[in-house]
Amino acid sequence: MFSISLLLSLHRPLHSPPPRRLLRLTTSPAALCCLFLGRRNRAFWNQTKYINTTMASTEDKPANKENVSSWKDSFYNPRTGELMGRTASSWALILLFYLVFYCFLAGMFALTMWVMLLTLDDYVPKYRDRVPYPGLVIRPNSLDITFNKSDPLKYADYVQHLESFLQRYNDTEQEKNEECPQGEYFMQDDSEDMTKKACRFKRGVLSLCSGLSDTNFGYSEGKPCVLLKMNRIIGLKPRGDPYINCTVKRDNPIQMQYFPSEGRIDKMYFPYYGKKAHETYVQPLVAVKLLLTKEDYNKELSVECRVEGSDLRNNDERDKFLGRVTFRIKVVE
Repeated sequence: MFSISLLLSLHRPLHSPPPRRLLRLTTSPAALCCLFLGRRNRAFWNQTKYINTTMASTEDKPANKENVSSWKDSFYNPRTGELMGRTASSWALILLFYLVFYCFLAGMFALTMWVMLLTLDDYVPKYRDRVPYPGLVIRPNSLDITFNKSDPLKYADYVQHLESFLQRYNDTEQEKNEECPQGEYFMQDDSEDMTKKACRFKRGVLSLCSGLSDTNFGYSEGKPCVLLKMNRIIGLKPRGDPYINCTVKRDNPIQMQYFPSEGRIDKMYFPYYGKKAHETYVQPLVAVKLLLTKEDYNKELSVECRVEGSDLRNNDERDKFLGRVTFRIKVVE
């Protein structure tokens, strides 16, 4: 009786009412327990089958659709209205913060610059202790002068550079300056407009190297001219009588001519008051004419020029242009 009732319960639908005959056969506790366990077992397997079917249908969907959707949402999410992870109000607040922050930085920078400019003088630099002594430079502006004296095209650039450089020393320009007494500093008191006068230096003082009598500055005859000048330093007043002296680094010396005489630099061109106050000022020049001979042609000669006769330094190993200059010259016949 127990086996028959169990089989009937297993083959009967889950929710159909049991027949009366079966109810009579399953009145024992053991039979009722087996009947209950059978029904629970069938419900479990039906539920498992449903879950497996649902999961299988879900896994069949393309995975790339989910990836594309998540990428688009990271840029703009239509559900929350976020753009790149931030709402419109969040973007507005962060932009406002950076606007105020950078405006504050710009204001601080402008304020510090304004305060610094108040401490500067338009005519005299505030700090002048880094360059106490002048350097020495040459014209033409080259430390390696090589040319063929028989070919004008080879030295045309040097001649043109010298002529262009001496334009400010023309008589028409120097007539605007003052005729100063020689051998004395040209001291000027401070005036309201701060404009200073300058002493005359006419290019005619350079004689054979002025470019007036010889427009080729001696390059066509193999006896070139080189112009030397000191850099401008505000307030410089060299002690003694400064002059330029040049030597050739070899055993046999070379004859040279200096213009002005003995290569002297007069004190009347000192002190210098600055570019803005001393607008018409020009540095005094010293011209050196190298009297080369045929024995000196086709050879590279090293020439060193120094400022002598004063307290200006010319032997600083850390700065080879402080009070001196070295250049090479080669004349091809």
